Formats: sequence, structure tokens, C-alpha cells
Amino acid sequence: MAEGALSTSLRVLDLSLGDADAVGRILADLGADVLKIEPPAGSPSRGATPSVAGVGIPFLLGNANKRCAQLDPGEPRDRDRLLELASDADIVIDCGNPGGATAFGTSARELAARFAHLVVLSVSDFGATGPRASWQATDAVLYAMSSALSRTGPTSGTPVLPPDGVASGTAAAQAAWATMVAYYDRLRCGIGEFIDFSRFDGVVQALDPPFGTEGQAAVGLKSPGQLWRGRPRNQQIYPIFECRDGHVRICLLSPKQWRGMRAWLGEPAEFAGPEFDTIAARYAASQALNTAMAALFAAQTMADLVAEGQARGVPVAAVLTPSEALSAGHFEQVGALHEERLSPAASITVPVGPFVVDGLHRGYRAAPPPAGADLAEWAPRPSTGAPRGEQDSRPFAGLRILDLGVIVAGGELGRLFADLGAEVIKIESPSYPDGLRQAPPGAQLSRSWALAHRNEYSLGLDLRNAAGAEVFADLVAGADAVFANFKPGTLAALGFSYDRLRELNPALVLAESSAFGDRGPWSARMGYGPLVRAASGVARLWTSPDAEPGAFFDATTVFPDHIVGRLTAIAALAVLIRRVHEGGARGGHVHVSQAEAAIGQLAGAYAVESARAAGIPVHGIDSDHAVDAVLPCAGDDEWCVVSIRIPSHRVALAGLLGRAELPVDRAGLISAIAEWTAAQDKSAVAESLQRRGVPAAPMLRAVDLLTDPQVLHRDLFSEMTHPLLTDAIPAETAPARFDRIARAEMRPAPMPGEHTYEICQKVLGMSTAHVDGLIRDGALFASHTTTAHQHEK
Repeated sequence: MAEGALSTSLRVLDLSLGDADAVGRILADLGADVLKIEPPAGSPSRGATPSVAGVGIPFLLGNANKRCAQLDPGEPRDRDRLLELASDADIVIDCGNPGGATAFGTSARELAARFAHLVVLSVSDFGATGPRASWQATDAVLYAMSSALSRTGPTSGTPVLPPDGVASGTAAAQAAWATMVAYYDRLRCGIGEFIDFSRFDGVVQALDPPFGTEGQAAVGLKSPGQLWRGRPRNQQIYPIFECRDGHVRICLLSPKQWRGMRAWLGEPAEFAGPEFDTIAARYAASQALNTAMAALFAAQTMADLVAEGQARGVPVAAVLTPSEALSAGHFEQVGALHEERLSPAASITVPVGPFVVDGLHRGYRAAPPPAGADLAEWAPRPSTGAPRGEQDSRPFAGLRILDLGVIVAGGELGRLFADLGAEVIKIESPSYPDGLRQAPPGAQLSRSWALAHRNEYSLGLDLRNAAGAEVFADLVAGADAVFANFKPGTLAALGFSYDRLRELNPALVLAESSAFGDRGPWSARMGYGPLVRAASGVARLWTSPDAEPGAFFDATTVFPDHIVGRLTAIAALAVLIRRVHEGGARGGHVHVSQAEAAIGQLAGAYAVESARAAGIPVHGIDSDHAVDAVLPCAGDDEWCVVSIRIPSHRVALAGLLGRAELPVDRAGLISAIAEWTAAQDKSAVAESLQRRGVPAAPMLRAVDLLTDPQVLHRDLFSEMTHPLLTDAIPAETAPARFDRIARAEMRPAPMPGEHTYEICQKVLGMSTAHVDGLIRDGALFASHTTTAHQHEK
């Protein structure tokens, strides 16, 4: 097995049967020894469709890089063998309610109680307890329940489901993060953890959280306490324009970008006012502005527009199909694609995965072996050392992180560590403030800043100032990690390439993310989430079979920013774990591409597209038997989702509707069900169908989540206050439901430079006079609310 960030020192016993396969895959990608246990007939998920050349794509992608062994739960010696494997494992992954361990006469919770060192992850759709613990979820159900569905699609009419796979991929990443947090904590204190993980909770927290950090554009348009019940109002905030050979998307955020666009338009007088430097003014004039841009773009090609935008500093991306994105050359050149031969006559292209550690992709290496190909035993491993014996602190207590990250992906990364006890020092530039600091008119602080940077410290520092760079270098020497998500090359241009950082501190972990990665033809492109979705093919997938051709519905989502924050955190923590395993001398460099994260979330769709492009038959993808229907319900713009996967779902629906059978074709089926749901309450529809074993859900809005009975039972949010916000706001306070690890503190997010004196004095041992001098010279700055006397030593 190839060396990864984690190395085979980490043993993972995988008892999952489908929904949690992707969690173990993430750990296997990073180098853990993941041993999957299957029953004598093999895992039922091996037969999941779509399939190519007889190979199930979901199983292939969910179990790559794992070893596969078989145990028979009906055999006493195999039951004993499972317990022996668990006793020598570090992590156990189980799924279902009840889980796969029950077949062996035990349970995930019993394993955690029996082996105190174990981190046990129990994955279920809605959690182990609560009024909806027995409900079944599909991606469509999770979109509806998490409020994501209510914020996608047209401004009126039937909402549009996000692409199938994004919800499951998001839940898997959140579960992997929670699991690795618990394992790192075990390395600290020697005690394992039981994690009751709900896929629903994970999607609410990490896909496009209604109570999380938002993109820069949304921050400027929304008041902190506003909860909108209507449908998306700003589909044109990242507009898509038709051009000669396709479509392009434009994403104007900064004043500099707008000025480049205005010059491209020929400096029209109607848009010359200084107010157009603001997002709000441009949005208010979007109809006239978009008409002018559409006329400019219509006769030009996608390639020419992207190149011209790059030259002018205007963020533009071609809107590609998945197959166009895969064949464009960028992903192949950077090693982000793997050619998997499924039979002598059939090969497909699959995304490798988003993790680049120490310059190498750590992802898909090999297809899962046949069931029972491996022995049910662990390979020898080196000692990982004794726990440090710390039990009265949070998992990341003692870690010092210098956070240069900005907007959503960068903000989320730092917060994830700060919430769990790390000392996260947010480095704030006097000339380039973080976009999340952009507050609505009349407000002193944005809701997004309060959420993204709670529990952190703020150091006002100019890296372009020579003395400021020296201060940063001194901090690097004593830090554990540096986080950044600048455009590739920016950190090196500031004098802090990874080589320089490693010279200052060989044990340092540098964790970065960017739109298209730090190498390859697209690496120099300006990029934000909307442009990544366009160029990678996601925008083309974010549609509906019932929509008009050329309709796009992904404008208002914040994807893949949140998930990139989690993925970067996972990779950074993997390197920190490796550092512990190896004695603390070696750090590492992590880089996550948003584009690679996006295609990784939808790897199944891209694998299918590659097969179709090669003329290889794909089975089970176009069947009318599998339907996700968005259906009208009683009330004003109220909707529900019903997922039909297997014949028993049709039988149950037919009985409920009082029909002998349902139409076979998709359109007829949806029409028949909609005729019934249109007069029903959306929650009553979901309750009735779930009782009959049919996955269904009401479409919830953000405001509905706060009173949802399962959310309340799971205690998913806590009220967070900030002295500069008039109202308390709901906030996620734990990545999952842990038995032992405490929920996050809620220290208010800092003002710019609020802790400059404190950090310089306590961390670097500077005198007040020294800090004063650096502030006078422009190397540092401090919040106007603090004074030197407040920080006298």
C-alpha cells in the first residue's frame, strides 16, 4: 500500500454496508489500512447501480484502496474473530440503525464500551435516537430536509434538486472529520470515543448551511437576522451568458474586478458612478448590466472570453459539461483522473480525489478486490507511541495555527480547529480585509464573520511590510500549522513559500486550498465557487429533466466552499496525526483544489459520463424505476420529495393512493403522485410514506429547521451571541454527537487587530513599546477599541 498522510499505522475496521463506504474511502485515500468486512455472499452494495461491465460504480468508488475480507456472522469463530479485529483496531466504522455489527451479536456502542481505546463511528440517516431515527434518507430527502432544496431552482414553480451524490459526499466528509478529530484526541489522552453520526446533521452543517458562513456577495445583501421564506431571489448574482459556442459565467465581487468589466464594456456612462463599486448597486442594476454584458459576449467563443477576462482581471469561466470538463486537459495533466479497466473491453475515467499531500495526489489507487480476497487480519505496524496523558482539555489544545484564510473555504478551515481548542491566530491585512468582514448597511459586523471566526484571535499584520514579515516568521517558528487559500503563488510572492516555511519550522503543516489547484493549465485562473461549478461541469448537472434546455439553477448555493473547508481540515489533520506517529519531527504540505473537490463529490456521475463518452453501455442509470420526485403540497409554495428506489416503494405508494398499480413511465408516475400530494400537508405526506418504508421528506426552509423535532432532539444548534449583533444567532457547536468530547466554546469573533498586543507580548515576548513602534511603522495594526495600556505586561 502506498504511503499516505496517515500511513498504515492507522487501522480502520469497516463494517459498513453502503451509506458509510465513502467514510472509510477517505481514510484509505490518506493511507490508513482499511479492512472491509463482508458477509459470505459479499456486501449487498456490490450490486448497487449504475454499473459498467458488471461492476457497480457506487461500490467501486466507495471502497477503492481498501482490503476486503469475509466473515460469516453465523459462525461462532468468525464472531470471535470480529471482536479480535476490533480489539486491535483504532477505528471502527458501522452504519445503519441497527448497524452491521448486530449480525455478529454485538453493536457499535457495545464495541466502544468493550474496547476503551476504540473510536467507533456509527452512521445512520437521522441518528440513533429521536422522532425521525427510523426514517430513510436519499440524497433528495437530505436536500429537502436540510433546506438546500428551498434555495435552489427557479424563483417560482417546481424547486430543482441539486445533483445526486453531493449530499452523500458531504455527509461522508463530515463523518470522516469527526472520526479523525476523535482519533487525534485519543492520541492525546488515550481514550476512545463513540460517535452517533447522522447523515442529515452532516448535510445541514456542511453542504450549504443555512446558519453558516456565506459567500462575499451574500454578506453584502443580507441583514444578520433575516430568515427568508421565499424562493431564491438572486439567481442572476453570478449570471450565465450565451456565447457563440456555449455559455460563460461571470463572478464580479471586488471593485477592481468591476472596473475591469466596465472597461471591457467600453466605460458606459450609465454604470460610471462610484456606487457601482459595491455588489449591492450592481445587483440592483443587474437587468440593465446583464443585458449589456450579454450583447458583448454573444458573438465570442468561450475560450476567447475566458482569456480576455483573465487579461482584464475579470473572473470568467466556461460552462462545461462533465465530459467536456474531464477532456479539457487540466484534470488529466495534474493527475486528478484515474483510468480504471473494468474488463478487457471497458475502461472508465474516475476522479482521483481532492487530496494533494507533499506534492502527490492521495486518492484513488486501486479498485476494491473481490469479496474475500484478503485475510481477516491486520498487517504488522510500527508503534505509534504512548498517549500524552492529557484528559482535561479539548482535542486540539496546544496547537497554534496561523490563519491566512479568507471568505468561506478559508474561514471554515480555521473555525473547525478553533472550535475544538486550537489557538487560531487570524492574520488580518490592513489593505486586503477578508470579504466576510463586509457587513450589511448600518451593521458593524456581518453574521458570517461572527460565525466563521468565533473562538479565534486577530493579529493585525502587513506581510508586505518587511518588519511585519519578520513578525510573521517569528510566529511561524513556534506554530504547528499555517492555513491559506490565496491564489497559487501569492504566499511565495510574499516571501513564504513552503520551502521557506519549512526552513523556519521543519515540523510545520501548511494547508492550502484554491479554485483549481496549485499546478496545471487552470491554476492561474481567478476562481470562486460559482466559476468552479461552471468549469468543472457541476452547473450543467444542477438542473432538472423537466427544465428548459440551457436553464441553470446553482447560482445561490455556496458549494463547494464549505466542503473544501472540511476536506482541507481532514488532510491537515492527517498530516498532524502522521507527525504524532513519527515523533513530531516532520510536517507536510496539503493542497486541496475546489474543482477536484467538486468532481470528487460527484465522482459517480463523472464515471458514468466517461463511459458514455467512450460508447460503453451503462446499466441502471436511465431506469424509470428509480425516481426522485419534487411534488406540490397544500399551502403557498409548499413541496415534498418522494424517492422511489425499489419495487416495494411502488407497491406502498399504490396502496396509499388506492390504486392497483402506478404508471410505469416517469412523467405518468409523478403526475399520479402529485395529484394526491397537492391536497396534503407536506409533513403529513412524509410521515405517511416513511411509515410505509418509502423515503420522503417535506421541503424545509432555513427558519423551519430551528423548530424541526429531529434537529431539536439532536441539539444541533446553540445560540451564539456577539456584542456587535443585536440578536443571538444559531450556530453549529460540534461536528457530530460525541459521547465525551465537549461542544465548542462561543468566544466572540474578534475585531480587526483586537489581539495584536496580546499576541506579540505573550507569544513573542515583545514589550509594549516595541509593539507601539511596529504599529507606527505600519508593520502591525491594532483595533481602535484596544489600547497599549490594556495589554501592559
